[in-house]
Amino acid sequence: MKKTLAIVAAALTAASVTLPVSAHRAWILPVATVLSSDDPWVSFDAAISNDIFHPDYHAMRLDGVQAIGPDGQPVELQNSHSGKHRSNFDLNLAQPGTYKVYSASAGLSARWETADGERKFWPGRGERPDPEGFKKNVPMDGKNLQITQGSRRLETFVTAGAPSTTALKASNVGLELVPVTHPNDLYAGEAATFTFLIDGEPAVGAEVAVIPGGSRYRDAQAEIKLSSDDKGQVSIDWPQAGMYFLEAEYSDDRAEAPATSRRGTYTATFEVLPL
Repeated sequence: MKKTLAIVAAALTAASVTLPVSAHRAWILPVATVLSSDDPWVSFDAAISNDIFHPDYHAMRLDGVQAIGPDGQPVELQNSHSGKHRSNFDLNLAQPGTYKVYSASAGLSARWETADGERKFWPGRGERPDPEGFKKNVPMDGKNLQITQGSRRLETFVTAGAPSTTALKASNVGLELVPVTHPNDLYAGEAATFTFLIDGEPAVGAEVAVIPGGSRYRDAQAEIKLSSDDKGQVSIDWPQAGMYFLEAEYSDDRAEAPATSRRGTYTATFEVLPL
């Protein structure tokens, strides 16, 4: 129990954005992912939308969005602004190498019934799943009590000059992607391999969906569906150049007590370049 709550507290300290559980998708979109100028800057849009990469629903809050530089240290977001449908910020790639921009959250959630059959949930809408709140609000003797250990992570990657890997290291909390193929070295017609981990172990059987940008202008999403193998790996054949949205989901019953189930969601944005 103490180990679980310590992990949860660390994850919540690292990021405070709670991504929505609905048909809407959250994403962070860089204008470019590979840069080679002397003083490179990258601008980003961040939104929650119905159509991928088309901000039509709600701006993403930026208070939990973070960046890690090529040396593994935090990098400050610049010129942050939130409008009605999207947020924007810039990142100065002052060091050569690869940067990770992300938001992440993890924690326990619960549902149960009162003695008279009323359904209860924790955390409530707009509340954050902190360990103290769990101990205070969740009755461990509640009727039909179900406790879930959950995590959400959203990422994108940009590189100045030659790619590097320090910023790509896993935190071993929740569902994560660990690249075999570097995320800023993707080309149409070439397969890329990614490994998915759940709390640092291979996420076997994770369900993965890959959708090319521009779905607003197509009759179909052109979704690529995959499932990770016994190493937690998937191989993605990029059909064409462009921006891509990836979403992965994983669940099992190997949660740490007091949880009885474990769920993770991972989303990312990638740029695939022409050969």
